[in-house]
Amino acid sequence: MPQHTEVETPQLLHLVIGGELRHLDAPVFRDLTKVEFVGAYGSYAEARQAWKARAQATVDNALMRFFILHAHKMIDPRGDDHAH
Repeated sequence: MPQHTEVETPQLLHLVIGGELRHLDAPVFRDLTKVEFVGAYGSYAEARQAWKARAQATVDNALMRFFILHAHKMIDPRGDDHAH
Protein backbone atom coordinates (compact mmCIF):
# COMPACT_ATOMS: atom_id res chain seq x y z
CA MET A 1 0.00 0.00 0.00
CA PRO A 2 1.56 3.35 -1.04
CA GLN A 3 2.21 5.90 1.63
CA HIS A 4 0.61 9.30 1.23
CA THR A 5 2.96 12.12 1.96
CA GLU A 6 1.17 15.24 3.06
CA VAL A 7 2.86 18.41 1.88
CA GLU A 8 2.51 21.07 4.53
CA THR A 9 1.89 24.59 3.30
CA PRO A 10 4.19 27.07 5.03
CA GLN A 11 2.44 29.17 7.62
CA LEU A 12 2.75 32.89 6.94
CA LEU A 13 1.20 34.56 9.95
CA HIS A 14 -0.95 37.60 9.18
CA LEU A 15 -2.85 39.68 11.75
CA VAL A 16 -5.90 41.78 10.96
CA ILE A 17 -6.54 44.80 13.18
CA GLY A 18 -8.48 47.99 12.85
CA GLY A 19 -10.26 50.85 14.44
CA GLU A 20 -11.23 54.47 14.07
CA LEU A 21 -8.52 56.81 12.83
CA ARG A 22 -7.91 60.39 13.99
CA HIS A 23 -7.69 61.62 10.39
CA LEU A 24 -7.99 60.06 6.96
CA ASP A 25 -4.49 61.12 5.95
CA ALA A 26 -2.54 58.99 8.45
CA PRO A 27 -2.90 55.53 10.05
CA VAL A 28 -3.08 56.89 13.62
CA PHE A 29 -5.82 55.38 15.76
CA ARG A 30 -8.11 57.69 17.69
CA ASP A 31 -8.11 55.45 20.79
CA LEU A 32 -5.66 52.56 21.12
CA THR A 33 -7.82 50.92 23.79
CA LYS A 34 -10.50 50.44 21.12
CA VAL A 35 -8.31 48.89 18.42
CA GLU A 36 -10.03 45.72 17.30
CA PHE A 37 -8.13 42.48 16.83
CA VAL A 38 -10.02 40.71 14.05
CA GLY A 39 -7.83 37.62 14.04
CA ALA A 40 -4.65 35.74 13.16
CA TYR A 41 -4.47 33.90 9.84
CA GLY A 42 -2.02 31.47 8.30
CA SER A 43 -2.06 32.99 4.83
CA TYR A 44 -2.54 36.35 3.17
CA ALA A 45 -5.64 35.06 1.35
CA GLU A 46 -7.35 34.15 4.63
CA ALA A 47 -6.37 37.48 6.18
CA ARG A 48 -7.64 39.40 3.17
CA GLN A 49 -11.00 37.63 3.36
CA ALA A 50 -11.37 38.59 7.05
CA TRP A 51 -10.16 42.15 6.36
CA LYS A 52 -12.66 42.58 3.54
CA ALA A 53 -15.59 41.29 5.59
CA ARG A 54 -14.78 43.55 8.54
CA ALA A 55 -14.13 46.60 6.34
CA GLN A 56 -17.42 46.11 4.52
CA ALA A 57 -19.27 45.79 7.84
CA THR A 58 -18.00 49.22 8.92
CA VAL A 59 -18.30 51.03 5.58
CA ASP A 60 -20.68 53.64 7.05
CA ASN A 61 -17.91 55.08 9.24
CA ALA A 62 -15.38 56.85 6.99
CA LEU A 63 -12.76 56.87 9.75
CA MET A 64 -12.81 53.11 10.34
CA ARG A 65 -9.85 51.33 8.79
CA PHE A 66 -8.60 47.77 8.99
CA PHE A 67 -5.09 46.60 8.21
CA ILE A 68 -3.34 43.35 7.40
CA LEU A 69 -0.05 43.05 9.26
CA HIS A 70 2.53 40.65 7.85
CA ALA A 71 3.48 39.27 11.27
CA HIS A 72 5.66 36.52 9.79
CA LYS A 73 8.04 39.26 8.60
CA MET A 74 8.18 40.76 12.09
CA ILE A 75 8.85 37.39 13.70
CA ASP A 76 11.62 36.53 11.24
CA PRO A 77 12.62 39.66 9.32
CA ARG A 78 15.51 37.83 7.62
CA GLY A 79 13.07 35.33 6.17
CA ASP A 80 15.36 32.38 6.85
CA ASP A 81 13.35 30.85 9.73
CA HIS A 82 16.34 30.83 12.11
CA ALA A 83 15.60 31.38 15.77
CA HIS A 84 17.27 34.38 17.37
